[in-house]
Amino acid sequence: MKAFYAEEQKRHDPKAFLSSGAPQPNPEKPERIERLLAGARSTGLTVERPKNHGLGPISAVHTPEYLDFLQHIFIRWQRIEGASAEVIPNIHPIARNGSYPASAVGQAGYHMADTACPISAETWNSALWSAWSAVEAAEAVMAGAASAYALCRPPGHHAFADVAGGFCFINNSAVAAQVLRKNSARVAILDVDLHHGNGTQGIFYARPDVLTVSLHADPVRFYPFFWGHADERGEGPGLGYNLNLPLPRKSGDEAFLEALAAAFQRIRAFAPEALVVALGLDAFEGDPFGGLSVTTPGFSRIGEAIAGLGLPTIIVQEGGYLCDALGDNLTAFLTGFGGKKD
Repeated sequence: MKAFYAEEQKRHDPKAFLSSGAPQPNPEKPERIERLLAGARSTGLTVERPKNHGLGPISAVHTPEYLDFLQHIFIRWQRIEGASAEVIPNIHPIARNGSYPASAVGQAGYHMADTACPISAETWNSALWSAWSAVEAAEAVMAGAASAYALCRPPGHHAFADVAGGFCFINNSAVAAQVLRKNSARVAILDVDLHHGNGTQGIFYARPDVLTVSLHADPVRFYPFFWGHADERGEGPGLGYNLNLPLPRKSGDEAFLEALAAAFQRIRAFAPEALVVALGLDAFEGDPFGGLSVTTPGFSRIGEAIAGLGLPTIIVQEGGYLCDALGDNLTAFLTGFGGKKD
């Protein structure tokens, strides 16, 4: 299996976010990359640099209005007297059917769901290369590889078509799925991150060609709160093409694997021609977010189970934060998935 990553992804270095209203160090740190690269390389993966794929594959799932905002908002923000060093919103519309403001402050509130995704001078470029890693992995599978891993950082699954949130700017899993659609009539996205993949769900919610399935901590008292509930099934032509499997807090390996079996049943009913795994490692029992209790051997079992679907697969890195076992958890997942090595 090949892995894809570019050094530019490390330059995005958010400093803070608000947790329960209090400023805290932002946990989406560049150091995550070193841990994840070590975990990938320990399985024997070859890490390659992706090509510059331009905006085409990204604009296929994000609005031009949003991409223009992401690309230019940092420079505009610097012109505001007394503004923060990073772009951080302080006002949000209560609905999205109002007018679109010209103000940088107003647009930040419109396009940023929370304070977890501050934008600095390097954010746009890092997010582009993160997405291009996903594109390169998708193209490798389309060229005949059985599977590929994209070390995407910043992560992506909380980014909607026109909204950043939860450390995410460009939805790398959605970009990969849309690229795969060139050769595949139906693509499934299986999100195993601790948090619901609300942005991915939002992008494909009205589409019948991309099935979205997410296992995550129950959002009734956990981020992202407003999405990820079991009654969200899709809408319009996409009704019946979204499945959420919320888990009680602190659920461990057995509960996770039981939910995964339900996810597989829905995926098999969809008969996809390719699969995108949105791989969060923050379901780990020792992750700083502490939402679920999956063990390191549990990630190996999850990887092995997903490989059993027998589908061409892109593994896209999502969450998983600094802890001693972060690299080991990636090694465990990829090793468990190893039956599909090229």
